[in-house]
Amino acid sequence: MFTQSEPIGIIQNHIKVFQATEGDTPAVLGLLVQTAEWLKSRGSTQWSGLLQGEDSHRTPEAIKRGEVYIFVQDDTLMGMVMLMQQASPWDRKLWGEEGHESSVYLHRLNINRAAAGSNLGEAIVQWSSSGIHFPGKDRIRLDCIANNPKLNDFYRSTCGYEFKGTASNPIGDFNLYEKKVSEQ
Repeated sequence: MFTQSEPIGIIQNHIKVFQATEGDTPAVLGLLVQTAEWLKSRGSTQWSGLLQGEDSHRTPEAIKRGEVYIFVQDDTLMGMVMLMQQASPWDRKLWGEEGHESSVYLHRLNINRAAAGSNLGEAIVQWSSSGIHFPGKDRIRLDCIANNPKLNDFYRSTCGYEFKGTASNPIGDFNLYEKKVSEQ
């Protein structure tokens, strides 16, 4: 299913990291929808647009730009993350106009539900801040829904991100997090 040649990294000793290619788009979109369905089953409306075919992060275009990274075990997509070197309109609205030149934006972190409980999400976030480097970038930024204490604790306590504030938009409040990384 995944036709990449050499992985760009390995996490958890067995899961290979690849930069997604256009051929991976159906599997990536399938994983996003699977996650949205799981969130809905838990009473969350987070990512619900995906269930109506709305993709606010325009994942196929992000794949073409080289911003999507996939985590594969054997022939199974175990997780993905989007790492954007340019702030999107969403990022600019939440973060304001400062600090974008030196920031990478982490979006759409998600894992295959078959990997739940394996700390794969933590391993992906760790890889995003230390396993890959972007020239001129010295921080990773992310936002998450403010009313999910478990998710906020995950980024703050488990992954070591610093809380930078809360921003509001028409769909809710979002907490902003940032982590300094080694510039390369």
